[in-house]
Amino acid sequence: MRLGALIALILIFAFPGTAVAAPAPPVTARVAFLMDTTSGTVHYAKHATRRVPVASLTKVMTAYVIRREARLDDVVKITAADVRYAAANGATVGGLRAGERLTVRALLYALLLNSGADASHALAERYGPGTHRFVAKMNAAARGLGLDDTNYVNPDGLPARGAYSTGRDQTTLARAAMRDPVIATIARTKSRTIAHHTFRNTNELLGKGVIGLKTGYTNAAGYCLSFVAVKYDHTYMGVVLGETTEARRYASARTLLDYAIDQNR
Repeated sequence: MRLGALIALILIFAFPGTAVAAPAPPVTARVAFLMDTTSGTVHYAKHATRRVPVASLTKVMTAYVIRREARLDDVVKITAADVRYAAANGATVGGLRAGERLTVRALLYALLLNSGADASHALAERYGPGTHRFVAKMNAAARGLGLDDTNYVNPDGLPARGAYSTGRDQTTLARAAMRDPVIATIARTKSRTIAHHTFRNTNELLGKGVIGLKTGYTNAAGYCLSFVAVKYDHTYMGVVLGETTEARRYASARTLLDYAIDQNR
């Protein structure tokens, strides 16, 4: 019998009627963090300040910056370079076509639902202007939010030397991003058709209280998920980083949410 379970049994028999907190569940992700943002309680932390790559969770910051730089009705022309960039790097795409003109609102759906690197490239080039300047804005926003263990090198999360964040920082970013009603609406959307494109959310955890936020994967980062859920008037936000499979990414997030929700019953 594990030591935590043995102690719980001893307390129950020694002090009948005493509530004993359940032991924290095992999670196989390299990094995991979960907090109840309503009460401020941190329910789970595993290597929460370890600097690791976060793959396409990077696009949450891209969206956060865009909401401060652009109007939703701005029109952006998609270039051949935007399409080539995503294709050449084997990235996920929004299916954008060179020469078409799309609003910033549409590109945010492509960015956050499909996780399109073509969308992130187009937005960065327009609102940097240029990717280098846009990344500087991302890092300035990170400093402004107190993300002291986060550094961005590109707007999409593709593998790059010097790109990293932490579970705690990504949860702080999620909290800031979800305060934006546009990002919050997009994050909970399962699919949306705009201008002959149908964008589909890659987050399979949506529903039953889960309202966001973003998936990510690269070989270096493993399977990542930034997740947000509302249950019994409490809002829970957390991340799993470096999971070994897509299924485990969702299973670990669900395990953490079930554990935290149970603590508030």
